[in-house]
Amino acid sequence: MSSSFFADIAPIRYEGPESNNELAYRWYDKDRVVAGKRIEDHLRFAVCFWHTFCWPGSDIFGAGTFGRPWHEGANNNAAAHAKREAAFDFFTRLDVPFYCFHDVDVMGEAHSVAEHRSNLAEAVDHLEALQGQTGRKLLWGTANLFSHPRFAGGAATSPNPEVYAWSAMQVRDVLEATHRLGGANYVLWGGREGYDTLHNTDLKRELDNFGRFLNLVVEHKHKIGFTGTILIEPKPHEPTKHQYDFDTATVYGFLKRYGLENEVCVNIEANHATLAGHSFDHEIAMADALGIFGSIDINRGDPQNGWDTDQFHNDPLDMTLAMYRILKAGGFTTGGFNFDAKVRRQSTDPSDMFHGHVGGLDLLARTLLSAAALIEHGGIDKFVEQRYAKWAGDAGQRIHAKGASLESISDAAVAANINPKPLSGRQEYLENLVNRFV
Repeated sequence: MSSSFFADIAPIRYEGPESNNELAYRWYDKDRVVAGKRIEDHLRFAVCFWHTFCWPGSDIFGAGTFGRPWHEGANNNAAAHAKREAAFDFFTRLDVPFYCFHDVDVMGEAHSVAEHRSNLAEAVDHLEALQGQTGRKLLWGTANLFSHPRFAGGAATSPNPEVYAWSAMQVRDVLEATHRLGGANYVLWGGREGYDTLHNTDLKRELDNFGRFLNLVVEHKHKIGFTGTILIEPKPHEPTKHQYDFDTATVYGFLKRYGLENEVCVNIEANHATLAGHSFDHEIAMADALGIFGSIDINRGDPQNGWDTDQFHNDPLDMTLAMYRILKAGGFTTGGFNFDAKVRRQSTDPSDMFHGHVGGLDLLARTLLSAAALIEHGGIDKFVEQRYAKWAGDAGQRIHAKGASLESISDAAVAANINPKPLSGRQEYLENLVNRFV
């Protein structure tokens, strides 16, 4: 690789909790074994192309502030080539094993179907070479079906079947590219699969078209022999007023309706969970309970802002609770932690990109240790087991017995003259227990 953009940044290494080096890992000792696995194998870190290398530092009130070399001039194949070189230099200096991308993140701008496919093919050739040179791997690929004006009314839910067909072209090509690059997953984020007003929306048609699209994706996955996981990323709103993949529970209902509950899992984003009115650990626990836990986009929102700010996660308590749920779910199989986070608009130095990611990796490694210790202690498991213990007794078994009915359960309650009393949920005790491990 020829990139020298990060030449002033030394490769990031583990130096331990006592280190005074701000660009060293204090907790991310990747080869340390925790709960039977190396920390790197637990966390499966990835850096995303879009926030880290594509976003120029702009917002709705002002132009970009970053001035990266690959942002200058036309969005052509040469600029895309330079961006890819810089990205893999970054991944290598940071020493993360994976990366993630949208098609348009890694290719030159296209103005036709033929140009889109040609530019993507050139990018995939280069990505394959860079993977071979650096040993980095692809956690997941995805198609950007939301940025271009053609997707103003949605992609798979567009009122225009030509947009649907264009979307099929993009997804097919990126799914095949993900397969070729050895990707572990393929993600669909329905950024504009929703509506802004019901006045112009045929809900049933859009949901049925979306369900058919996802079935076509799954069919193609099997046709080409891709063994990775198909993931949907829930989000309640923004950019649309309402999105059909509102949260994990909504996604599961959608998958059940279209016969996909055994084919598709969820990629949960922390900031999207809070936008839906849930906690991050709730969404993980729900995905585990429904059998569709897949992967994580790790970031956070700002409690004073009501939109998706995509900041690096820095809350040890919140992340310990989330990590506890991930470990209880059995950990990742094909998934991992993708840093879907960006430095702030005023953080213009190349070193800021490293500070954001180093802090994020360290927080996750530190909270992995906390969550593993909490599970080893066993206090929460013991309390929950005791709280539900009566379900293993006669009363619980009668309710689930073959042939039991509402009438038989009711009659048994009357015959036993039951008069149940409330039992303490001991929330404060459990919160104090968790805090001992944070």
